[in-house]
Amino acid sequence: MGLIVLAADKGAPGVTTAATALAAVWPRPVLLAECDPAGGDLAYRLPAADGGVLNPAKGLLSLGATARRGLEAAQIQQHTQKIVGGLDVLVGLGHGEQAAGLTWLWGPLGRALAAIPGADVIADCGRLGAHPQIGDLMAEAEQVVLFTRATLDHVAHLRERLQITKAHGVVVIADPRNYRGSIEDVRRIVGPTVQFVHGLAHDPKGAELLRGQWGGRLDRSLLIRTARDLAARLVSHR
Repeated sequence: MGLIVLAADKGAPGVTTAATALAAVWPRPVLLAECDPAGGDLAYRLPAADGGVLNPAKGLLSLGATARRGLEAAQIQQHTQKIVGGLDVLVGLGHGEQAAGLTWLWGPLGRALAAIPGADVIADCGRLGAHPQIGDLMAEAEQVVLFTRATLDHVAHLRERLQITKAHGVVVIADPRNYRGSIEDVRRIVGPTVQFVHGLAHDPKGAELLRGQWGGRLDRSLLIRTARDLAARLVSHR
C-alpha cells in the first residue's frame, strides 16, 4: 500500500475537505494524515469517535516531539485518533510557527507514512510554496495529486506549479452545473504533463454535512458521490 499526497498551489482550494471525503470512502484501510506545515484544522472541524473533540496536541506535534532519534512506521499509530465513523486521523500542527522547529521531520515522516503496513495514507499537504521542506515528504509519495478550480487564475498557478512539482494527477473542484466541461477545460490546458485529470464536486452543503455524523443525506451528496468515483480512479491508477 502507499502514500497519496493531496496539495494545491493557490489558496489550497478544498484540499482538506477533499482529503477527508476521500478517506471516508476509500475502498481499503486508510489513514488520513494532516501534513500541512502551515497548520491544519481537523481537530476543530471533525468530532472524535466518542462525539467529543479531538486532542490537538496528539498528532503531528506529539510525533515530532518523540521522533528526533528516528521515526518508524510503527510509531505513527501511537499518535493517531479516531473520528466519528471510525476513520483514523493524524492531526496536524496547530499553526505554521510550529513548523519552524520541525524542518527535519518531513522526509522521515514521508518514509514512515509510506511504510505503514496494511493501509494506504492520504496526506493533506495544503498549499505548496511557503514551506519547501514539504517536498521531502512528497518525494516519498506513490502519487502526488494537485487540486485546482477551473478559473483562469487557479489554472495559471497550476501550470506554473506543474513545471516545478512532479505530480501524477490533477483534480478539478468543479461546479456541478458545468462539471464535465470544467474538467475537460483543465485537461486540455495541462495536456500530457500529468497522467490523469479528474473532478470533485464543489458542494458546500456536502462539506458541512461531512463535519458531523455520517448519514443518508451525506452519503447521497454530490461531494461523496464524486469522491467515491475519484477514490476508485486513484486506486486504479496505482
